[in-house]
Amino acid sequence: MHLEDQIRTAIAILKNGGTVIYPTETVYGLGADALSEEAIRKVYNIKNRDLVQPLSLAVSSFEMLHEIAYIDREYFEIITELLPGPVTVLLSKKEIVPDVLTAGSDVVGIRYPDNEVALSIIKETGPITSTSANISGKAPPTRVEEVEIKADITINGGRCKYGMPSTVVAMVREAKEIKILREGAEYDRVLHVLQGKAAGRRLHGLFVS
Repeated sequence: MHLEDQIRTAIAILKNGGTVIYPTETVYGLGADALSEEAIRKVYNIKNRDLVQPLSLAVSSFEMLHEIAYIDREYFEIITELLPGPVTVLLSKKEIVPDVLTAGSDVVGIRYPDNEVALSIIKETGPITSTSANISGKAPPTRVEEVEIKADITINGGRCKYGMPSTVVAMVREAKEIKILREGAEYDRVLHVLQGKAAGRRLHGLFVS
């Protein structure tokens, strides 16, 4: 099946509550409708993941990002420098995001991947889950040959560009601080952007851990 046909099939599957293994620039992801509790639970089951561990979701535009999360005006400029790219941004979620996705938290992890296959799918389906296509605790796959779990369709997008998980940045408005929670792909660039913006705009509370 040609890549274009795989993408069309994946879109139809996701719209019908199914699951898809898809490429990103970091690692292969396991996708399902991120606004459907039933679809999200399928992802937890496939990954053998505990429901107390939240999942991230992926969007294909800043408009879609605004639909699912609250973004402080002072942080939006930073976000547009970081995304699209290999970064997960933690933001305060809106009601539309099911609690099962975030394990009951008011915070949701958001990816805006820099990968044409992923973006082509999400553009048609809306937000999908963004979690590595592996059994929880095992190494995330960077090539389709490394994928050991099963979904309704697996899209072969070749080797992932970075071959490592995203850098995670918390930008939750209640906390009034920016914090790097995980060093991953393009960590040095992310740190440079954050430090530059914090200094230039006198943003409070840039912490790296």
